[in-house]
Amino acid sequence: MGVSFDALKEAIKEHATIQHIAGQSFSGHVYLVGGAIREMLLKKAPRDYDLALTDEADLKELQQIFKRPAFILGKKPIQTHRIITDDTSFDITIVEGSIEEDLKRRDFTMNAIAYDIGNGVVVDTLHGIEDIQDKVIRYPDKSALTNDPLRMLKAIRHFVTLEGFTLDSELIRSIQELKHLIHETAAERIKYEMDHIIMAGGVADAMMMLEKTGLLFELFPELYALRQMDIEKNFQLETLGHTLDGFRYLHSCNQQYASLDEKALRNVGYAFLFHDLGKAHTFSYDEQKEVVHFFYHERFSQEIASGIMEKLRFSTHEIKTILAIIESHMRIFLISNNESTEKAIRRLVYKMGDLTPCLILHTLCDMYGSSGGTDNPSTEMVKKRCEEILSAYKKSLEEPLPVIMNGSDLIGLGFAQGPSIGKCLNSIREKQIAGEMVDRDQAFAYAITFLEEGNK
Repeated sequence: MGVSFDALKEAIKEHATIQHIAGQSFSGHVYLVGGAIREMLLKKAPRDYDLALTDEADLKELQQIFKRPAFILGKKPIQTHRIITDDTSFDITIVEGSIEEDLKRRDFTMNAIAYDIGNGVVVDTLHGIEDIQDKVIRYPDKSALTNDPLRMLKAIRHFVTLEGFTLDSELIRSIQELKHLIHETAAERIKYEMDHIIMAGGVADAMMMLEKTGLLFELFPELYALRQMDIEKNFQLETLGHTLDGFRYLHSCNQQYASLDEKALRNVGYAFLFHDLGKAHTFSYDEQKEVVHFFYHERFSQEIASGIMEKLRFSTHEIKTILAIIESHMRIFLISNNESTEKAIRRLVYKMGDLTPCLILHTLCDMYGSSGGTDNPSTEMVKKRCEEILSAYKKSLEEPLPVIMNGSDLIGLGFAQGPSIGKCLNSIREKQIAGEMVDRDQAFAYAITFLEEGNK
């Protein structure tokens, strides 16, 4: 992908946004820097732009050009001014010293290229264009990581979102050495990067790189207990290993089965990362049967995952959704046998509701992570059950169960306000799901019997 300075300059000039800025008059130099140049070199359309000004007075000029006010991000001494238009954002910094010194302070060489919009000069003192051509993610020097430790996680995000790119070996060694500094980073910034990593098509490779660099256990030390247990117990099917490998199937299985949107898919990804955390605390071994058990590990996983998510500032809705998936992540496996009935499938769909496709996707990732991606009679049974559950879920959307009795009806029959109303309604709903109750008359008869037996 040989690109000359002239070819790069022509590619940049073709963008209407740059043309618009270039046609204005400024007091100092206005440089296009950062990821936008990288995207242009990769023949992609940037969604946002980084600008560096040598004269702070030109910030007002940019506000006038875009007819939008700038607001400040970050704290002194490093501050970014952001201007947002209808479909684009501009992050603007003021150059301290020369533009060459400014580029040295940036995160990666591929983002440390500057284009002087006024005179069309490219500044590439760190050979960022060459690194983009070679598809290598490299830092200017180690201080890039110590100045902002989040860049360690950003490197891995770029590793899986930029197709074909690799991490420079020196960068990997430095992350391994400095991984503990990630704790200096705000929780919200960590989650932002993890959100992008989980949504990347190469998320499994990212997880492996997170483990290789040690960042995985710095970010989620609770996972280290699984790694230790795998080593100590010499598990052939590793608890952590099957989880990391299971991410290989997150996107392909979503396309084939679940068709989840971005938010739902991300929630499944986090649920999958956390779903077996409780196994390190519930291990037991039946010597007579020579079988390993992890009784009620779902409950422990929920509790541990809840603490992680609160620390990383997940939203209340995200926490509730992810915990619900973790709680039920064994249910499809438990009904994937020849003895399972249509009634069990309907009951699962009723319990999970709109999270049913999420649970199906989680189950498939868990299954293939355990089987190494190969099919066998067991996986075929699980897939068959998943298809039946998905079919039942779609049918429930088209033909939802009618409400044949409500709380007011029960009060009219003589029920007192309290938990007995909820218990009776739930029992009626269960019988509807099982096909044992179909109309209002049957519900009334059942409720009267329920009330009479409760008063004995």
